[in-house]
Amino acid sequence: MNMSNNGTILSVKNLSTHFFTEEGVIKAVQDVSFSIKKGRTFALVGESGCGKSVTALSIMRLVPAPQGKIVGGEIFFEGRNLPALSENKMRQIRGKKIAMIFQEPQTSLNPVYTVGNQIAEVIRLHQKKSCKEAWADTVEMLRKVGIADPARRAHEYPHQMSGGMQQRIMIAMAVSCKPALLIADEPTTALDVTIQTQILDLLDDLQKQNGMSILLITHDLGIVAERAENVAVMYASRIVEVAETPRLLAEPLHPYTQGLLKSLPRLGFSEKRLQTISGNVPEPLHFPTGCKFHPRCPRGKIDKQCQTIEPVLREVQPGRCVACRHIGY
Repeated sequence: MNMSNNGTILSVKNLSTHFFTEEGVIKAVQDVSFSIKKGRTFALVGESGCGKSVTALSIMRLVPAPQGKIVGGEIFFEGRNLPALSENKMRQIRGKKIAMIFQEPQTSLNPVYTVGNQIAEVIRLHQKKSCKEAWADTVEMLRKVGIADPARRAHEYPHQMSGGMQQRIMIAMAVSCKPALLIADEPTTALDVTIQTQILDLLDDLQKQNGMSILLITHDLGIVAERAENVAVMYASRIVEVAETPRLLAEPLHPYTQGLLKSLPRLGFSEKRLQTISGNVPEPLHFPTGCKFHPRCPRGKIDKQCQTIEPVLREVQPGRCVACRHIGY
């Protein structure tokens, strides 16, 4: 299958990833499907525990084994189905063609190696450059991501840097080989608003320079509104709505998406208290029957079919998909 014909670089089809534990099977990701165009930003949003990060780890083939396993579906990247590749072939793609910025740079960076050595190792591994060439590229990457005095900072350790600088180091490492796809998993978590904007602007600049696609994983719809052309909303292991970002923000169709948008603060909002979605994301070991959102949905609480029949994600408008029996059925 050649994805280049329609400009699609990544196509995820019916992906399911489960974890097999002593307590039972945790169905972290179920029947997830979406695609990303070349040079575009696609956002995956939802509350914590919805399966966003496991989806990213599945694409990277980094689901912790033996408990975790991709049990179904396909992940086509540049025409190749990643789950079907050998580990050796996957290593050639991981880091070079597809790179990932993890949530917590403090836990992702190795504390006993300098940041320069960690970036240079990636460059040497994937680009077959000499130590001298890799080090020169490392200093240049640090300069590109806004690290002051990069030649000196390259010799420092992660603990000598602030959270914002550590995140810049992670970005430098991820884009050092100019990947075609960058997965940014909550890239601004625990950073103040000013640093958040700087990091996101940096990703925009690198995207324009390298023409890479970005899968942006976040729970912040404000970031999505400014940075992503398309968005998928995920809830309790499944995608419940997919649309172009402006259309979804202007007219959300799924009750969960509507709840997320109503919970956002707005200028000129007269009420003192923000609206909230009642209840919590269900535990994966104890998902409710039927629509997983029905215990928190005003309609689902009274509709017996919502409580017994799980809706499938289906196209209700051109380029617009929703999983709700009250929409498009």
